[in-house]
Amino acid sequence: MAHTVTVLAGDGIGPEVMTATLDVLEATGVTFNWDHQPIGEAAVQLGLNGLPEETMASIDRNQVAIKGPTATPLGGGHRSLNVRLREQFELGANIRPIRNFDGIDTRFSDVPIDLVIFRENLEDLYVGSEKEIWAGAEAVSRMTVARIRSIAIRAFEYAVAHQRKKVTIVHKANILKLTHGMFRDQAYDIAAKYPTVECNDLIADNCFMQLVRNPEKFDVLLTTNFVGDLMSDLCAGLIGGLGFAPGANIGDRHAIFEAVHGTAPDIAGKGIANPIALMLSGVMMLDHLGESNAAMRLRTAIETVIRADDVVSCDGRVSSTSAVAEAICLRL
Repeated sequence: MAHTVTVLAGDGIGPEVMTATLDVLEATGVTFNWDHQPIGEAAVQLGLNGLPEETMASIDRNQVAIKGPTATPLGGGHRSLNVRLREQFELGANIRPIRNFDGIDTRFSDVPIDLVIFRENLEDLYVGSEKEIWAGAEAVSRMTVARIRSIAIRAFEYAVAHQRKKVTIVHKANILKLTHGMFRDQAYDIAAKYPTVECNDLIADNCFMQLVRNPEKFDVLLTTNFVGDLMSDLCAGLIGGLGFAPGANIGDRHAIFEAVHGTAPDIAGKGIANPIALMLSGVMMLDHLGESNAAMRLRTAIETVIRADDVVSCDGRVSSTSAVAEAICLRL
């Protein structure tokens, strides 16, 4: 069976890490039809907007996409293309596995880190409801029962399917009593339907402190959009940085798999970008497509290459983007 997947190379180092990722995905033996579509600066250079209609139509048609990083201007300018994609295709769950690698030196190299973040992806402060007020500005955080219960169900279903033992609800209900209080209460209500999975909750600041003290104690983390955005980068730091952190945006019909790092314009075009994060996102995509054996083989090949220390150094730098792809393809 051939899988048709929309390919969004992205900006900066995006095209380089995407080429390497497509190479290793094809080396698994799975048959793909790649539907390449422009996004971000590549689309603008063609005289289109950052998210062209044909690109959106391709994602809608294929229902699965793999995406490189895209730039978002600070302050003014356009809204995040990631946020717009999530809204357009109702990608309500942001899923980010965090595991450390033998061969990458971090402060936690001797600690077994293996956790998964389930972040609600469409609400909270990222609804983008902002306005100017006298001598300032204000932003609205909006949450709904339906979205909270949806992400909670996904987290607990994942925990059961993958033999995970505990889900930790992370919130700021001590301050935001209506929104985050509702998130906590609704998540606990869902938890009651999964008696085999332990459930607890932590205030976000306390959780962050415990993550950098004892990350091995965490299993599945269920949290809100804004808190989850901050938490994801913190957790990536535990395992060597964003170059090793994959991500997926999942909805009822569509799924977009992407690395969570930035465009790194300072090294774009030099051939030294680390493609591991996008490759690991490709592993998640294979699982989503039902290609679990290929996913396992690719994950193992990536881990073996990292451990060998030939093309990926212990500080996370790579000899070259293409060398990493070639080494992984050889292992496969």
